[in-house]
Amino acid sequence: MRLLVKIGGTLLDAEASRRRLAAELAPASSGAELVVVHGGGKQMTRFLAERGIESRFVNGLRVTTPETLDAVLKVLAGSVNQELVAALIAAGARAVGLSGVDASITEAETMAPELGAVGRVVRSNAGLLTLLTSNGYVPVVACVAGDREGRIFNVNADQMASACAVAFQADRLIFLTDVNGVLGTNGELLPVLTASGGEQLIRTGVATGGMQAKLNAAIEALRKGVREIVIAPGGESGIISRILSGEAVGSRLIEEDLALA
Repeated sequence: MRLLVKIGGTLLDAEASRRRLAAELAPASSGAELVVVHGGGKQMTRFLAERGIESRFVNGLRVTTPETLDAVLKVLAGSVNQELVAALIAAGARAVGLSGVDASITEAETMAPELGAVGRVVRSNAGLLTLLTSNGYVPVVACVAGDREGRIFNVNADQMASACAVAFQADRLIFLTDVNGVLGTNGELLPVLTASGGEQLIRTGVATGGMQAKLNAAIEALRKGVREIVIAPGGESGIISRILSGEAVGSRLIEEDLALA
């Protein structure tokens, strides 16, 4: 089985949470070809604030100036990535730190001029991910992408995870986040959701902000061949083994035909 797990940056901020997740992911890497993609927005905001740089957002995306991009490389592809790699190695996994720039795992283009160096992923190449996972390594990918002209882009971590999962031909894509899952109109947890159901939540304004971005990424992956996607609370103990064992936790996105079966 090929498994891609995306971990939100908030879950990696505290050492205890980071080590717990690493300890849960390490055993999964022995029974599956595992790729990990991570964010780090909270760490980025703190790093910039400490240097007197204000974080500005447009439609939930961080405006990425040259100073901000430098911080992206230092924090996302640097400290956040290497701390997670170190935690996974301590837990027994053969983790390797990467970003989307490496071997052109993900290539991007400018999303909008007003956002600066924020990129939209336009193609992915899973060759390096497959090479590593087939030899027992766990690639840990920071959400930074490049292009064929040598430019570097800050990329939304959910979009990065979706693009990597599709290229990697993952059987499962798991989004570990700091909420219980996808919520419905009345704030109830939706245990099962189809792509059209997710689009309805976005269209009606029920899913906004970070959840809207996550659903968009999940729907794209689902429609491009990833058979099952789970959005789950990464703060709960044993979350990885519970999901892999089939326990109904968080929200599971499936294809329309499976929902009708």
